Amino acid sequence: MASCVSSLCFCALWVAVMSGLGVRCDDTASLSGAYAPGDIIIGILGSVHSKVKDLQDRVLREFAVIYTIEEINDSGFLPGIRLGYLMCDPCVYGTKALQCVEHMLAINKTLAVFADNSNFTSPVKVFMGERYSELSIPVAKLLSLYMIPQVILISCTSSSPALSDKLRYASFFRVIPSDVYQTKALAKLMAYFNWDWVGVVSIDDDYGKPALENFLLDSKKEHICVDFQELLPNYLGFINIEQRITEVANRIRSSTAKVVLLILRPELVEMLFQELIKTNTTRIWIASDAWSMARLVMKMKNINKVGEIFGFTFITSNIPGFEDYLQHLTISSGEKNDFIKEYKQIRFNCSSDQQSEHTSPIACNITDPQEANDDYLLHAVHLTKAYSQRVAVYAIAHAIKKILQCNDTACSGNTNFMPWQLVDILRKVNFTLDDETYSFNQVGDFENGYDLIMWKDSGDERIPDSVGRFLIKNDKVPKSRCSKPCPLGTQKNISSISCCYTCTNCSEGYYSNETDQLTCKQCPEGFWSLPGSRECQKWSIWFLEWSAAYSIVVMIGTVIGALLLMFSFIFYILHREKPIIKGILVISCLMKFGLMVSFGGVILFLGSPNIHVCRAQQTMYGLGFTLCVSCILVKALHIFLELMSSNPTKQRELRKFDKPFVIIGILTAIQALICIFWMVFDPVNIEEKQSKTQLLTLNRLCTQGSMYGFGAMHVYIALLAVVCFGLAFKGRDDETDPIVFSMLIHLFAWLCFIPVFITQYESRPIVQISGIMVSNYGVIFCHFAPKCIVRQKMANFHYRITIKPLSAINLFGAFF
Repeated sequence: MASCVSSLCFCALWVAVMSGLGVRCDDTASLSGAYAPGDIIIGILGSVHSKVKDLQDRVLREFAVIYTIEEINDSGFLPGIRLGYLMCDPCVYGTKALQCVEHMLAINKTLAVFADNSNFTSPVKVFMGERYSELSIPVAKLLSLYMIPQVILISCTSSSPALSDKLRYASFFRVIPSDVYQTKALAKLMAYFNWDWVGVVSIDDDYGKPALENFLLDSKKEHICVDFQELLPNYLGFINIEQRITEVANRIRSSTAKVVLLILRPELVEMLFQELIKTNTTRIWIASDAWSMARLVMKMKNINKVGEIFGFTFITSNIPGFEDYLQHLTISSGEKNDFIKEYKQIRFNCSSDQQSEHTSPIACNITDPQEANDDYLLHAVHLTKAYSQRVAVYAIAHAIKKILQCNDTACSGNTNFMPWQLVDILRKVNFTLDDETYSFNQVGDFENGYDLIMWKDSGDERIPDSVGRFLIKNDKVPKSRCSKPCPLGTQKNISSISCCYTCTNCSEGYYSNETDQLTCKQCPEGFWSLPGSRECQKWSIWFLEWSAAYSIVVMIGTVIGALLLMFSFIFYILHREKPIIKGILVISCLMKFGLMVSFGGVILFLGSPNIHVCRAQQTMYGLGFTLCVSCILVKALHIFLELMSSNPTKQRELRKFDKPFVIIGILTAIQALICIFWMVFDPVNIEEKQSKTQLLTLNRLCTQGSMYGFGAMHVYIALLAVVCFGLAFKGRDDETDPIVFSMLIHLFAWLCFIPVFITQYESRPIVQISGIMVSNYGVIFCHFAPKCIVRQKMANFHYRITIKPLSAINLFGAFF
C-alpha cells in the first residue's frame, strides 16, 4: 500500500520539524512529491513545506487523502477501477500553485489549450486542495476554464465566500461551510456570552477581507460593537511585518475590549502572541477556522499566559484504521512519496544535520531510517481533523461510481470521461459515510456546521476541547463589554456609541424584568411600581372599610347619637302637653330631624365610595346641620326679643321678623341653592390618589370638586353659628347658655380640623366625619339631654322646679 501521512499529521510535523529545521521549498523543487498510478488520477495540491524564498514559515495538511484513496482501492468500492494520485507542493505560494496545476494537467510535458472539452484527455480529472483561499481562487479560476472540479478539504479550508460564486468558479466544491456561516456563528457566540464590545484583527487577503465584512454585518444584527479593526499583511515577508505586529499589539493593549477576534493564519497569530506575552497582556481570543486547531500555536512557549481561547472548527471525527496506518508508513512498489522519505530522514537519521527535539531516540540504533516507524505522529498531531479529507475523497468516489455505472462486480463506463460530467454529478451527489449523510448545496458547499472548541491548559501547552455547537458547557467566562450590564429595574441610556451606555432607574409606574433593557415597560392598568422596580404590583385600594376600627367607632357613635335623638323625640311626644315643651315641640323636632340627616351623611363616608354617595355625603350634612342651626337661630332670636322688654318700641319692630318657620325655610333654602350650584357647576367626584404614607396604595376618596362650593357650604353654616352665638351672647341668661356652648363647640371643632383637612389629603374623610360628629353631639348634649333629664324628674316627683342651665362642668353629671 502506498504510504503517506494525513494533512493534519504533516501540519504538526512540518510546523514543528521542517519549519524549525529551516526546510525550504525552493522554486527548483520537484513538482511531483508523491505519485501512485491509477485509471483515474486525483491531483493533490498539498502545501507541506513551510517556506518559499522570501516567505515565512507556513504549512498545510493534505495527506489523509492518500490513505482514503488506498482504502477505497482495497475495498472494491469501484470494481476493476483503481484511483491514483499525483501530489504537488505549492508551498503556500499562488504562482507555485498554478505551476503545479500546469504540470499535472500537461500531456507530454506540455499544457494544451483546448477550445472546448471534447479533446480533453488528461488523466487528472479532480484536484484536492488548496487550504488557503488566497491560493484557491487563482487555481479555481484556471480549473473552471477547463471545468475541472476541485474539492477543498475541511482541514485545509478555503472558506472565502467569493468561492461560492458559480459564475466565476463553476467547478469549485468544498466540504465545509462558507465563511458566511462562520461569521454568523462567531457573532452568535459573542451574543451568547454578552460580549458586545470586541476588537478584530484580520489578514489583508481574499480570506480575511470578506470574512471581516461579513462579520461586521452579522455583529451589527446581534448588537455587537467593534472597538477597533486592524489589518495585517498576508505576505509574511513584508518588510515592516514586525513593526506592524507591534502596532497591532499596542492597539490591543490600549483597548477596553476584553475579547478579540483573530481572522489570521497561524504564523501571524504566533507572532502576535509573542509580542503580547512580553507584557503579560491577557484577553479572550476568538479563533477563526484558519488557526483554531493550529498545533503551531498550541505548542508555542508561554501560550498559557495569553488568556482564554475559543474558536470554531469544522466537524471532526476519527478515521477508522488511520492510527495503525501512521505507525507503519511504507512506500509501495511503483509509487513515489518524497514526503515520507523526508519525514523519516528527519525523524530517524542519526547523522542528519537537521537534528532537533523531534529526532527519534532510536535514530542512532537503526540501519535504514526508511524502514523505521514509531507512534510519534499519533501524539504530535490531532488526527481527527483529517476526517474531512476522508469525506471529500468519498464524495469524489461516489460521483465516479455513478459516472462509470458501477455495480458490485464491475464498472461499465469509460474512464476517459469529460470533466463537466463529473461536475454535474458532484452537484447532485448524496451519500452516507460512517452513519452520516453528506451532500453539496446549490453553490457547491457543505452546510454541516461547526464544532465550538475551547483551548484547555495541558502543562505548558494547550489542547483543543470540543464544547458543543453553540451549546456551551462552560458558562464561567469573563465578560467583554463597553459598559456594565444594566440590572433589573433599570434601562439603558445609550451614548453616541451604541454599545456604550449608562443605567438609569425605571421611573414610577414603569419596570424592567430583564437585564440590559433598552426601555422600561409601563405597568398595566390596575398595577403600579416604585422607581427602580423589576415588577409591578397590584394597587392596594384604601378607603374607610366597614370592618376598620375607626369605622366601627363611627358607627357606634352614630347609633348612640341616633338613639339619643329618638329617645328625646319620644320624650317630647309623650310630654307634648307640658307648657315648657308645647311651645318648642315643632322646632325641636326639626332640629332632631336635621341632626338625624347629618348622622346619615356620616354613615355614607364609610365603605367604597361612588359618585352618588360622594354627593350625598356633603349635601346631607350641609342641609341637615343647616336645618338644625337655623332652628337654633330662631330660638336665639326669640330669646333675644324676650329680653328686650326694657325697650318696647324696638321690641315691637323686631317682632315683625320673628317668623320661625319662614326664617328656617329661607335659611335652609339658601344652603340648598349653594349645594345645587356646587353640584351642577363643579361637583364632587371619585379620585384614586397614591398614598404618601403607604407604598403602592391608592386612596379612593371623594373629591370636594370646587373648593368654592365646599367652602361656601361650611362658611354659610359657620356664619349662622356666629349669628346664633351673637344673639345668645347678647341676650345672655340661663336659656341661652345651651346655644352659646353648642355653637362654640361647632366653631371650635371646625377651626381645629380645617388645618388638618387642608394639609392631610389622605385624612380628609376622617377629619370631616370627626367634625360632624363633634358638632352633632355638641347640639345633643347642650340642647336635649339636660332638658330631657329635668323633665323626667318633674314627671316623677310632681313638683315644679326651676330649670337651670348646665355649665360645661356639670353637664355630663346631669346627664348620667
